[in-house]
Amino acid sequence: MDAESGREVKVGKLKSSSSKRDVPLNQTAIDMIEDLRKESYFSENSPLVADKNGEYTRPVNFRKRYYRILKAAGIERKGLHSLRHTFATNLVNGIKQPDGTIKSLTPRQVADLLGHSTSQITEMYYVKKDTTRLNGITNDFEL
Repeated sequence: MDAESGREVKVGKLKSSSSKRDVPLNQTAIDMIEDLRKESYFSENSPLVADKNGEYTRPVNFRKRYYRILKAAGIERKGLHSLRHTFATNLVNGIKQPDGTIKSLTPRQVADLLGHSTSQITEMYYVKKDTTRLNGITNDFEL
């Protein structure tokens, strides 16, 4: 019998050597993980989002839970991988600070976070440049 897609958890070799890495988390992410652990904690080695037995959640169930969260938050239904794309794009495009400056990461830094071997991969597949910041940038130049 063939396994039905999304119904089976497969744990195996990593995609590449850079797949195993430390990823820095901000305090909001840490707080959310602590909340998840309060909700259900089986052991130090159990998955972060475990099933009722402390095992890996089947992909189809994980996806259903994710879609319910999006709906409850009033967010358009998108695939899980879109979170990765949005994260990368926001890091490169940056966040406007109260003093008007933009805090951002370089494509190389984002590539390292995502586990890409080159920043070109990150820029080509993950980052949508925000060109609205360029409006008026040449106004003070006399050509």
